[in-house]
Amino acid sequence: MKKPIILTVDDDAQVLAAITRDLRQEFRQDYRILSVNSGPEALATLTELRARAEPLALVLADQRMPEVEGVEVLTRARELFPEAKRVLLTAYADTTAAIKAINSAQLDYYLLKPWDPPEQLLYPTLHDLLASWQATYRPAFAGLRLVGFQWSPLSHELKDFLSGYMVGYQWLDFEKDAEAKVLMEANGFTPDDLPFVICPDGQAVARPNKPDLARHLGLLVEAQQALYDVVVIGAGPAGLAAAVYGASEGLKTLIIERQTLGGQAGSSSRIENYLGFPTGVSGSELTHRAWSQATRLGAEFMAPQEVTELCVQDGYKVLTLSDKTQIKARAVVLTTGVSYRTLDAPGLARLSGAGVYYGAARTEARSCSDQPVYIIGGGNSAGQSAMYLAAFASRVFLVIRGAGLAASMSSYLIEQIAQTPNIEILPFTQVREACGQQALEAVVIQREGQEPEQHPARALFIFIGAKPSTEWVCHLALCDPKGYLLTGRDLVADPRYAAAWKKDREPYLLETCVPGLFAAGDGRAGAMARVASAVGEGSMAIKFVHQYLDE
Repeated sequence: MKKPIILTVDDDAQVLAAITRDLRQEFRQDYRILSVNSGPEALATLTELRARAEPLALVLADQRMPEVEGVEVLTRARELFPEAKRVLLTAYADTTAAIKAINSAQLDYYLLKPWDPPEQLLYPTLHDLLASWQATYRPAFAGLRLVGFQWSPLSHELKDFLSGYMVGYQWLDFEKDAEAKVLMEANGFTPDDLPFVICPDGQAVARPNKPDLARHLGLLVEAQQALYDVVVIGAGPAGLAAAVYGASEGLKTLIIERQTLGGQAGSSSRIENYLGFPTGVSGSELTHRAWSQATRLGAEFMAPQEVTELCVQDGYKVLTLSDKTQIKARAVVLTTGVSYRTLDAPGLARLSGAGVYYGAARTEARSCSDQPVYIIGGGNSAGQSAMYLAAFASRVFLVIRGAGLAASMSSYLIEQIAQTPNIEILPFTQVREACGQQALEAVVIQREGQEPEQHPARALFIFIGAKPSTEWVCHLALCDPKGYLLTGRDLVADPRYAAAWKKDREPYLLETCVPGLFAAGDGRAGAMARVASAVGEGSMAIKFVHQYLDE
C-alpha cells in the first residue's frame, strides 16, 4: 500500500528547505514528503496526484507567494482532496488574512513562522491533524480502474476482457459515481473520451482498444521466436491443453487468442461434470489454472491477436495476423472453437452490449440485481447462466422454442433449475423484439398460438446454437457443409479426399487435409461438446504433432 503524501509549498528556498527537513525528520516513516517552490507548481502537482489517485493527507502552503497565494492552493486542494487537511503557513503580520481564510478556504489550521522548536510549535499540531485524517482515511483501490457508462458497448467489452484474464479492476459508472467525474477532469478527458482506464502506474488511456490495454497489462502481443515447433490458435480448453503438453514436451509452443481465455467454457459460472472437481469449478478458474500451467512450462501466449490467414510455404505454416505481422511454424493446431449465432429480431443489433449479450456476460450480473432478466436457449451454457444469474436477478426467464430441456441440457442442471424458485421456463416461446433507447428496457415475447407481449427486462442473454470459427481457413482445409473441419477417418471418407491429400500415408486422427495442420475441440467435425473431450483432443493433438515432426 502506498504511503500517504504530505505536500508543502513555499517560494522561499530557505523556508522550504527548513519545513521539508523538519517534516521528514518526524513523519517520513509513515508519509511521503513532497515539496514544491511555487503556487502554479503546487496546483499542477495536486492535479497530477488526483489523476494518479494518490492519497494526500496534508497540505502546508505559505500565504505570500507570487502568482498564486497559499489560500488559492489550499482551496484547490479542498476541491480535489476534500478529506485532506489544510494548513496555512504565514508570518505574524498576515494572521488577519489567515483568520479570514479559515472560512473562505475552510482551513484546518494556520501556523506562524518561525516554528522553532518544531517539537513544541509544529509537530503536536500536525500529529493531531494527521490522526484525525487517518481516522476516516480508506485506501483507494490500488489496481486498474475503468471509468465509463454502464450502457456503453465498449465499456462492456473492456470489462469482459479484463475479467477474462482475471485482472482485478474497479468499475466506476460515470452516471452514478461522483469520483468518476473528478478522475475524468483530473486527466483532462471529456465524456467523449469514455470509457478510459487508469493503470496501476497512474497512466490514463482513453477509449483503449484491447491490444493497447493488453500492452499496459504486460500481456504478450508480439512473437518472440522466428520459428515455432507448434502454434496453437485458440485458447479454449483444447488449445490450453495443447499448449500445456506441447511446452512440457520441449516443443517451442505459441498459443494465440483473439478474445479472452477459455472460450465458451471460460465464461461458464460453474462446471460440475469435469473430472476431479467434485463440487464443481468455475470456467474462469479452470481456465486460469491451465493458462498459468502452460506459461510456467514455457509456452508463449499472444492476446488479443487474431490470425486472419494461413498458408503453406515449403512445408512451413505461415500465419498472418490482423496487424499484418507474420509467424512461421512447423505445425499448427486449430482450436478455434465455435461462436454463438446471432438472433435476427428488431432492436437486438442496436442494443448489443447495452443490455443484449451473446453468451454469459458474468461482468453484468451485479447490475441485474433485483430486476428481471431473460435467457434464450436450452443448452448447458444457458442453464449454467440461469443458475448464476438467479443469485442476483429478481426473476430469470428461460426462453425455449421446444417443450422442455431434456433433449439439450444435462440432467444435473435441469434438477438445479427445477429447485431454484426464481427461474421460470417459458416453453414454445420466442423473443420477437428488444425495446429501449440507450439500453434494454423490455422484451417482446410470443408464446405459440398467442399474441406478442411486452415485458420489462434488465438484460437479455442469447445462447441459440453455435457456428464454427473456421471461415478464414475453409479455403485451405476441407470442412463439412456446416463449416466444421474434417480430420482423420472423416476426411478419408469425404469424396474430395483423393484430390486434397497427397501424402503416401493416411492423415493422423486429428489431422486436416493439410499435413501438419491439426484440429481439436468444438471446431472439428464429430467433436463432442464437452470440456473433458476438448482437453483430451488438445492433448492428443500434440502426440500427432510429434509424429508429424519426426517425418
